[in-house]
Amino acid sequence: MNQLKAGAILSYIILGLNTAINLFYTPYMLHKMGQSEYGLYALVASVITYLTILDLGFGNAIIRYTAQFRAEKKIREQYTMFGMFIILYSIIGFIALGLGTVLSFNVGTLFGAQMTALELQKAEIMMLLLSFNLAITFPFSLFGSIITAYENFVFQKVVQIIRIILNCITMIILLQMGYKAIGLVVVTTVYNILSLLVNFLYCRYKIGIKIYFSQFNWPFLKEISVYSFYIFLNAIMDRIYWSSGQFILATVAGTAAVAIYAVAITLQQMYMSFSSAIVGVFLPKVTAMVVTKQNDKILSDLFIRTGRIQYSVLCFILSAFVLFGQQFINLWAGPEYQQAYTISLLFFIPLTVPLIQNLGITILQARNQMKFRSTLYVIIACLSLGISIPLARHYGAIGCAVGTSAGLVFGHILIMNVYYYKSQKIDIISFWQNIFKMSILPMCLCAGGYILLHYIGIPNSFPKLAIAALLFAIVYLPTFWFISMNRDERNLISGILQSIRTKLASI
Repeated sequence: MNQLKAGAILSYIILGLNTAINLFYTPYMLHKMGQSEYGLYALVASVITYLTILDLGFGNAIIRYTAQFRAEKKIREQYTMFGMFIILYSIIGFIALGLGTVLSFNVGTLFGAQMTALELQKAEIMMLLLSFNLAITFPFSLFGSIITAYENFVFQKVVQIIRIILNCITMIILLQMGYKAIGLVVVTTVYNILSLLVNFLYCRYKIGIKIYFSQFNWPFLKEISVYSFYIFLNAIMDRIYWSSGQFILATVAGTAAVAIYAVAITLQQMYMSFSSAIVGVFLPKVTAMVVTKQNDKILSDLFIRTGRIQYSVLCFILSAFVLFGQQFINLWAGPEYQQAYTISLLFFIPLTVPLIQNLGITILQARNQMKFRSTLYVIIACLSLGISIPLARHYGAIGCAVGTSAGLVFGHILIMNVYYYKSQKIDIISFWQNIFKMSILPMCLCAGGYILLHYIGIPNSFPKLAIAALLFAIVYLPTFWFISMNRDERNLISGILQSIRTKLASI
């Protein structure tokens, strides 16, 4: 088995591990830490996350140009580039540490109105630790990018799996011993530094990487900066969208609201991961066809086909969550987190659209036309932030989620769909005709399930909830298979299942 296939399999294992940890570890952590402490932990993590945008998109640039120099057998250029990035990342690391230190010493100014003196003290310590962690991460992240560029995926993924498992086990032990937020931050920092060190040693002694500091190539840096700029803009958008909510709520509502919002963010990340897994399966073929500059009709057909397949999976997850999500959160996190259900729906419903239109990003990248999308998303993210602040003051976590959701609707759905239709010549009208037809059955099943649950009662335990969800799946999947899916989609899935059965039989 080659590195690419093995890396892909290990990626799915990592996805499964992260999902399992989120499902089983998160409620344990909520129970042990309490709502206020967990909210504090989530808040500090979200604030420090803003500093990760200082990467400026250079990580992608390192992978791209390392691969290019390898193909061109330009060894010295490689090593000189590595030296340049070590210097750049070291400077960025010092800047991150400085900004993090300033933030830590101004925690009282930022959140003093909504936090106790003890919470402020803990937040200060955690921000200092995470700032130090980030300062170390920046220069050493170079070696992770090198490993990716050299396509040594197995080593990289195995290290990641080991880190995930050890991190989870250690945190459970510490929580059991009575340690809380600060202890978890220390564990995260230690394992992060160890994994960075392992990557460095692998590059140095296994790959044989050298680093030259003799020349700082300014024209080359300019070229890389142009390539990285729009990646950087997208990174800013992501941080504003998914990290600002906790920050806003901490200033106007307190750590309890942050904790509720953080639970919804965890579920949102899990929802997005299902889409990412699907994209990883279908996009290699799609990318190849886009690069060959197929005509608009072929690209539109691909856009619709891949969107339908992604929607088939996400629609099932969304339908099940609509019916059982509230009770799931009640049993999983606790009754005090009930608002997370509404917040999650505010995320899930509009987020589904850009997730099933991911092919559009591939088309834009292939055509080198990312400028509009990147610029628009930064603007929309800023507008969303402006909406979320007053709404959070009046309506707490729900108001903040409404602001985020509004940005998704106007940016990801309305404006980008018009852009795809007008500028990229994608048949968006036909796309939505297909999606609406596929949605009729799930909406009917959800309505019927809601009425049934109203009369027989909501499952009040995990076993009963699992049985109810299983019964829903037994009804939903066959009917969706025969009514909402077309023959090509059924043949595609049947072929994948047959291939899996054949491989398992041969083991």
